[in-house]
Amino acid sequence: MATILKADQREFKESPNKIDNYRIFTDVSRIKKGLNPENLNFDLRQLNPDEYSAPYHFHRYAEELFMIISGSATLRTPNGLEIVNNGDLIFFEKGETGAHQLYNHTTETCVYLDIRTYFGYDIAEYPDSDKILLAPSFEIFKKDKQAGYFDGERDIKDKWKQIENKNDK
Repeated sequence: MATILKADQREFKESPNKIDNYRIFTDVSRIKKGLNPENLNFDLRQLNPDEYSAPYHFHRYAEELFMIISGSATLRTPNGLEIVNNGDLIFFEKGETGAHQLYNHTTETCVYLDIRTYFGYDIAEYPDSDKILLAPSFEIFKKDKQAGYFDGERDIKDKWKQIENKNDK
């Protein structure tokens, strides 16, 4: 079945839990129509002047594609900064080379379509703040606290004895 999201029915709402400088708006017409894609996720975004789309990040397991619908913004990637304009398509591959962030450097609103693959999970990394985000749970961890596979696993016999003693009661 085809679902049409009419341009005259757009309703941009501020994305929840954002802070100053990251106030992005998302069209909620998709949600209102009950459209919940499995693998091809998308959102129409509105980036107001002097705002950033999200913290600088990349995805380990998702590809992403932006199409600038109207306006202009500055794109940050590992290659530096570049202006993107109405009609431009920007593809972000998986991994560090696909890191990205938009900033609306203009006095006009920038609207862009954000399309991304999603196969039930993803890990996003944030190089500026050394964080990782696990999706879909949206748990966030500091990357510099990485643990070895067997850290905390040295006393396994004691753990088993505790379980055996509990079962004996």
